Amino acid sequence: MAKKSKILLIYTGGTIGMVKDYKTGALKTFNFNKLLNHIPEINQLNCVIECISLKKPIDSSNMNPSNWVFLAEIIENNYLKFDGFVVLHGSDTMSYTSSALSFMLENLLKPVIFTGSQLPIGDLRTDAKENLITSIQIASSIENDLPIISEVCLYFEYKLYRANRTTKINSEHFEAFSSPNFPPLGESGVHLKFNKNLIFKPKVKEALIVRKTMASDIVILKIFPGIKEEVVRSILLIKNLKGVILETYGAGNAPNDKWFILLLKEAIAKGIQIINVTQCAGGSVIMGHYETSTQLQKIGVLSGFDITTESAIAKLMYLLGKNIPKNEFRILFESSLRGEITKIE
Repeated sequence: MAKKSKILLIYTGGTIGMVKDYKTGALKTFNFNKLLNHIPEINQLNCVIECISLKKPIDSSNMNPSNWVFLAEIIENNYLKFDGFVVLHGSDTMSYTSSALSFMLENLLKPVIFTGSQLPIGDLRTDAKENLITSIQIASSIENDLPIISEVCLYFEYKLYRANRTTKINSEHFEAFSSPNFPPLGESGVHLKFNKNLIFKPKVKEALIVRKTMASDIVILKIFPGIKEEVVRSILLIKNLKGVILETYGAGNAPNDKWFILLLKEAIAKGIQIINVTQCAGGSVIMGHYETSTQLQKIGVLSGFDITTESAIAKLMYLLGKNIPKNEFRILFESSLRGEITKIE
């Protein structure tokens, strides 16, 4: 008989962990230590499950980098005891948290699967049971005595995605997430199928390193027609600002007004890292493709290629937290560190 995987289930908060009190009609937090009583189907999985629940569940809207560090430490402290991890998280900021963990957990050799639900686990039509059961099955999937997945992923509504490629696209549909620029790593139907050629494989098998310094002195600056000079100036003059995610049009285009280019140039000269990310739901920034992005390239704006805004935020916080030299920063940001970008030469 195949060896049983040990899976750690970590409940941080979110809709998936709620059940209805039928006397009052109110939602209350689910006790995951009694998981098998509520979802007996889990007994059919070839794994041993232990649970950790945060004393005070966090609404995902309140998630922040200090929570990410706390979550990373739970994985770090239990890394040698378990074969895989399933993180239950509110869907609103799941792409941010899971993207952040993908960078924070260096040399990861085990699966870390994020999931959640649109309806509480005790609801009649809930999507929580399928998401939870399949996430545990994915985390415990082994081939040749090694885990099939060795990266941070997000599973939702029959699809397994690379976490740092995801974005939330719908607040009502069960299919809440999309991976606009990268195919799913797996799909759940009658059979659980993995696209093994797409799964991220670490180049070296070294000990896990957890990066706990995430620099949050950053902003998102979304360009729109008619944006005022004083608005851009006030943002770029924020005290201690270290980085800017510049959300531009199409393939990375922005106004070429002199004041706009000058303000960005001055910010870059002060050491502020500016990353060009497209506002489009899919596609890539191609710096220099149009005249309106050529000047951005000339003054030192970095290309985010096809990275999502959520992943760009996480990657920027991670790299700024490492305090690396400016010339090395460009090379690292414009490289694929965890499969988060497809670089276009």
